[in-house]
Amino acid sequence: MNPRFGEKPNARTVIDKGVIVGVGMGDEMLSIDNLHVSVEDTEIIKGLSLKINIGEVHAIMGRNGSGKSTLASVVMGHPAYQITSGSIKFNGTPLEDLEVFERARAGMFLSFQYPSSIPGVQVGTFLRKSVAAVRGENAPSAREFRKELKGHMEALEMDKSFLSRYVNDGFSGGEKKRLEILQMLLLNPTLALLDETDSGLDIDALRVVSEGINSITPTAGCLLITHYQRLLEHVKPDYVHVMIDGKIVKTGGPELAIELESKGYDWLEA
Repeated sequence: MNPRFGEKPNARTVIDKGVIVGVGMGDEMLSIDNLHVSVEDTEIIKGLSLKINIGEVHAIMGRNGSGKSTLASVVMGHPAYQITSGSIKFNGTPLEDLEVFERARAGMFLSFQYPSSIPGVQVGTFLRKSVAAVRGENAPSAREFRKELKGHMEALEMDKSFLSRYVNDGFSGGEKKRLEILQMLLLNPTLALLDETDSGLDIDALRVVSEGINSITPTAGCLLITHYQRLLEHVKPDYVHVMIDGKIVKTGGPELAIELESKGYDWLEA
């Protein structure tokens, strides 16, 4: 782990509907069982099962339209998607029992493939209010927040002038992704759902963003959605899953991503 991002303990606590729940290395964080999901009567996810433990990095790869982003959105509670059968549990709690804000407070974080711009809202204000809303009683004091913010921004090689800009308004693809990772580091999640975090990044930005991701993975479950093996050269996955037509059709180690890079997906379609 890059020490610039600070050391982390081997266990942490998360808030789940006001109850503090202990979380340790190797504990099951996310459990998806035979999940079926539809949008406007069209089935997108067709019987998907997946388990992620604390300290594990899972990468999901697949063509556009295979259901990867849908999966992340469903886990976070996007209202456009309907779970028709199957179950999702987070830290043992059925997710249907948790509203979106409760999922965030419980330790879930989603980075968007296409982050929205918020004209008129400064980055500094957005980050401070996000941390206060999600971390609640555990939110840092103003002085501690500034210290955390400064440390993470330096690690992500972000200039302090960034804070006075409007959220994602006129940002490059790389700037949007750095802001997503900065928010993630401040929120300190136990489950990170990262949807194509590597898109729009040059080599240097990819390195910096990957270091930010690596800093949380020892004490968080992480689901990476990506098209390319290059991110996985920096963030080493424990498992690589291939998703085709709403199902996971093959699971392997990091070598599977290399195989996909050279062979594509046709050989996995039966």
